[in-house]
Amino acid sequence: MNDNKMTPLELRATWGLGTVFSLRMLGMFMVLPVLTTYGMALQGATEGLIGLAIGIYGLAQAIFQIPFGLLSDRVGRKPLIVGGLLVFVLGSIVAATTTSIWGIILGRALQGSGAIAAAVMALLSDLTREQNRTKAMAFIGVSFGVTFAIAMVVGPIVTHHLGLHALFWMIAVLAALGIIITLLIVPSTSEHVLNRESGMVKGSFRDVLANPKLLKLNAGILFLHILLMSSFVALPGEFEQAGFPAAEHWKVYLVTMLIAFVGVVPFIIIAEVKRKMKLVFVSCVALLLVAELVLWQAGAHFWTLVVGVQLFFFAFNLMEAILPSLISKESPAGYKGTAMGIYSTSQFLGVAIGGSMGGWVFQHVDAQAVFLLGAGIAILWLLVSLTMQEPPYVSSLRVVIPHTDNAELLEQRLRQAPGVSNVLIIPEERAAYIKIDSKTTNREAIEALVSAN
Repeated sequence: MNDNKMTPLELRATWGLGTVFSLRMLGMFMVLPVLTTYGMALQGATEGLIGLAIGIYGLAQAIFQIPFGLLSDRVGRKPLIVGGLLVFVLGSIVAATTTSIWGIILGRALQGSGAIAAAVMALLSDLTREQNRTKAMAFIGVSFGVTFAIAMVVGPIVTHHLGLHALFWMIAVLAALGIIITLLIVPSTSEHVLNRESGMVKGSFRDVLANPKLLKLNAGILFLHILLMSSFVALPGEFEQAGFPAAEHWKVYLVTMLIAFVGVVPFIIIAEVKRKMKLVFVSCVALLLVAELVLWQAGAHFWTLVVGVQLFFFAFNLMEAILPSLISKESPAGYKGTAMGIYSTSQFLGVAIGGSMGGWVFQHVDAQAVFLLGAGIAILWLLVSLTMQEPPYVSSLRVVIPHTDNAELLEQRLRQAPGVSNVLIIPEERAAYIKIDSKTTNREAIEALVSAN
């Protein structure tokens, strides 16, 4: 049997948890393209409160993301995932049954409070072997992008035909389906693997937060989601001003997302294979700046708005692909899980700030001011990105080590191995965390070196 081939249990875990994660994320994104148009019919609605309703989801996620991830070590992965999904269902029902914007805000806050992403990744780590874990994690990452594209198309279609309340009922049903999948399809395990590559570790937050390279990347995902949320507070109304009804918006999102998905592939290859990550990153931020300026100048011109949206989605999808890769490259050995936890928190803070800020500016000034503010944020991000260095082109490994009385000798041998740049050995966890250049060495070579110790 090929040890690198996933077992049936690993496949069930990967597909099951990927589906649960996707169903959960649909609830965040399906509302994004429709709330600023259909939500204005709610009692007491203003552009500012609509922005708050969009952003408060991210605020709740940012607050509970890390605590729930750490809590899953105590109460168990599945109970926490099911509990988080139940809270999400409750929030969806509150939003589906209200006629007030404040009911929507409460419902969205509850939806965000069911923060299960860290527990999903931890359970996936428990259920997959070291050599297949990267593939499983990559599947979750790809599902995020696909989910975003589906949500941007399905949200406007469902809302046009059935109404905003029906959309929230649909989101509640999808989350309930996630509970069923978690209980019946996702395998159970009583063993928790303390994997610092996928899970957060107490006591390591200070080191990650003090790392200037990771700080710049966390600022990047914060800026990216500020731009996303603020732009989509203003964008649907601009399309309507251009004579393009809300019921048709999904067509623009479908076409531009498809083009963006296909178009980013060569640039990901340039960034990763050709090792031009900084060039692609800086170019991407510059493209976001151009997109915001195009949207600012578009006014009621439909095709100019479409060009702006296309440029935005292209840069957004590319950045969503390379930012997690950069976090993996820049995080010290054994700190990747904690770094990703802080990265996700920064992402949801961006959702909170972008939605709230965009709504406030839209209400008190106009849509053009929202895009101009976005351009200002992109300029700030561009200045930060220019100070970044080319990242080390390394991959993270966790290798199980035999019981050893001489961890220092093993660490020394690993550090001297070709292609190894960083090593952290935790004897009590029987694990070695290693950063390698995959063009020089691989997991099999490292495992052979550890076994020979």
